[in-house]
Amino acid sequence: MKDAVTGFRFVAAVAVALIALLFAVLAAPAPALAATVAATPAPKAKCLDCHDDAQLKGADGKSVAVHADEFGRSAHRKLDCTECHGAALGIKHPGEALGTVKPQVCQECHADEFKAVAGSIHGRRSKGDKAIKDCMGCHDSLHKVRKEGDPASTLSAVNQIKTCGACHEEMMANYERSEHARALLKSGLAEGAPSCSSCHGKHEIHEKTEAAATTSHARVPDTCGKCHSGILREWQDSAHGTLWKKDGDAKSGLDGNKASAGPVCTSCHEPHAIKRPDTAIVRDQVAGRCGHCHEKVIESFKDSFHGKATSLKNARAAVCADCHTPHHNLPASDPRSSVHPDNLAKTCGACHPNVNAAFLTFDPHANPKDPKRNIYVYWVWLGMTALLLGVFGFFGLHDLLWLQRTLVGRLRGEFVAVPKAKGPYVRRFSGMQIALHVTIVTSFLLLAATGLPLKFAAAPWASGLMSVFGSSEAAGVLHRLAGVVTFGYFAWHLGALAYDWIVKKERGYFWGPRSMVPQPRDILDLWAMVKYFLYISPRPKFDRFTYWEKFDYMGVFWGVGVIGVSGLVLWMPTLATTFLPGWALNAAYVIHSDEALLATGFIFLFHFFHTHLRPESFPMDTVVFTGRMPLETLEEERPLEYERLVAQGKLQERMTPAPSPAEFKAAYIFGFAALGFGVLLAIFIFWALLGGLLNGH
Repeated sequence: MKDAVTGFRFVAAVAVALIALLFAVLAAPAPALAATVAATPAPKAKCLDCHDDAQLKGADGKSVAVHADEFGRSAHRKLDCTECHGAALGIKHPGEALGTVKPQVCQECHADEFKAVAGSIHGRRSKGDKAIKDCMGCHDSLHKVRKEGDPASTLSAVNQIKTCGACHEEMMANYERSEHARALLKSGLAEGAPSCSSCHGKHEIHEKTEAAATTSHARVPDTCGKCHSGILREWQDSAHGTLWKKDGDAKSGLDGNKASAGPVCTSCHEPHAIKRPDTAIVRDQVAGRCGHCHEKVIESFKDSFHGKATSLKNARAAVCADCHTPHHNLPASDPRSSVHPDNLAKTCGACHPNVNAAFLTFDPHANPKDPKRNIYVYWVWLGMTALLLGVFGFFGLHDLLWLQRTLVGRLRGEFVAVPKAKGPYVRRFSGMQIALHVTIVTSFLLLAATGLPLKFAAAPWASGLMSVFGSSEAAGVLHRLAGVVTFGYFAWHLGALAYDWIVKKERGYFWGPRSMVPQPRDILDLWAMVKYFLYISPRPKFDRFTYWEKFDYMGVFWGVGVIGVSGLVLWMPTLATTFLPGWALNAAYVIHSDEALLATGFIFLFHFFHTHLRPESFPMDTVVFTGRMPLETLEEERPLEYERLVAQGKLQERMTPAPSPAEFKAAYIFGFAALGFGVLLAIFIFWALLGGLLNGH
């Protein structure tokens, strides 16, 4: 009975409380009730009923359209409109405008991102047309913004090109030409190809000089290593990586961060325009980038065959990374180094199969001017330099004196050039000799045109001239082919001399007026010619061959021997070093280069002057192409030969009809083409030499 009374009392108390609450609600003022009703968010469907209209505009004339399908695919699709447009809760909408969404609204959900942006370069940039003023500077509008990883996002890997490129035009132009962009845009590796955020981060982007930057000197190896982990491990164990770590531990360097003195990825690879390392352009750039730190070594590389061939886009020529490896370079004293003596055979053998011990002593960074490097190579350089200066100095003065004397003689009426006289002609050269000379001219010009760009690879005209032949590799093939032709005509000439001397019993080739061998009379003629230049005595009388023609002729013997042998040594270095020491390759390079300069310079300057450009025969002496000389010219320029032929009664048998118009035409076409090309090459030589002097080389 007692329990029943207690239960009744509890029920009665609850009933009284409910009745009191009901009276309190009913007694509440009407405005409070209205506010409670107004605070209820309107459903998205109700907002979209109006805003899903492409023509809808606000009072300011701007579009306020929100397309339902776009919003339904956005990252904010689960949010109610009033969570961002809070003003809609306190005003009568659409009677009044809601205003813009403040960045602070985004911050309520994205606090970490806002904190990162605030400390970034984007957050600190507050001035200018390209300032980042709100999230929509990079992300799409609130109603369109997509989730991370969505291909349609403005910050997807592909779309970053346009989004980031709106401010960073130059960087993006470089990126679009890079291998990273190629992997992204052409290979379709959207997940594996680096985009802007892959290297620079997303919201915490900093300038590379800042310690927090993912592209700073201290952090860029790890940034690149996210994709290139194997290369990162190699590099960390290299001399470069060791220096980077050492500087980081010592807290030293240019930017006060880690390892600013040790080269990192961006020291060698162009950050935004990174290209395939096996292309000729990039291989040419390798030396320049290594040279930023290795200044002395790079100069010797640029002067070597490897360096010059590389600068002419020869993809087969060795560059620094081929010998020292691109990422695991170590000092030569380290047994693991690719250039350690125990590993040289493998390293050099990559390009030169079957290398021998002598070949491995070749100095790839030789300096011929340094006697301490190799005394023998130094002596060779000294001898070739003396020869060059001696020949050019002597004939330069000789021909300047000759030029002024003949110009004065022309003004005085002492002689008249008769290169195409109407009178009788004298046979000077046989058809075989004409063909031989044409072969010499053609092969020599080809040798010069394919060799001079390599000699002066740094000259501005070198790559253009080399491109005429298609590539430096093709030019190399043509150069060797012309060399074989040179050996061929040289052998033919020696064979013809031997045949005439042995079979025909010709004895005038080695001595006498018909010989090209220098004789005591040539010294007397030279002295007499100098006195003629100085107006001291009349012009000396010459016979069949003059002293300058003999010098030209003997120069061919010297040149073919010296250039030819040194060229063979360079062409087949492993064979040559089976019986020659390794420094012979360095010496052969000096000899071949300097002798080629001597030969081309002498031919294009002095030989052209002696035969074609002196006032007596200007603009061209066609005798070497037609084989015939006017009788007047023979009598005037070779009076001793003329008198001897008359005395021996042999002049008449040498008489021949004048060349036909067609023969003259062919001679002038070929002659002027060869002469013009030779003069052009001479200009190139002077251009390169002058440029070298101005640059201190």
